[in-house]
Amino acid sequence: MALEWVVLGYAAAAEAIMVLLLTLPGLDGLRRGLVAVTRNLLKPFLSVVPFCLFLLMDIYWKYETRPKCEGDSCTPTEHLRHQKSIMKSQRNALLIASALVFYWLLYSVTHLVVKIDQLNQRIERLKNKD
Repeated sequence: MALEWVVLGYAAAAEAIMVLLLTLPGLDGLRRGLVAVTRNLLKPFLSVVPFCLFLLMDIYWKYETRPKCEGDSCTPTEHLRHQKSIMKSQRNALLIASALVFYWLLYSVTHLVVKIDQLNQRIERLKNKD
């Protein structure tokens, strides 16, 4: 089950890099090509959302079916395994949240950059008209 977490991590990293490149100042020549690539990748990256929901359901199911380790009913090894499982679930939930936030940021930033480009073109046309 570790492969899906690696895939989600790579998707979140790719989204973060694209958001970073879109928002860095001074990359106007690169930004036009990056906007085109990002707009084409937004639809395939939308598959991250149901994938995250599936993984969130997996975390919930594991949480509900996990054996409880309270009091003196556990050996130290079982208690350590229990704590490790909780930490993994929290880490994975954080990865899910970051992937969803980065997708939303990528969508929003791409939309804003496209809107700014359209407004700049409109300003240039109005200047040329006068």
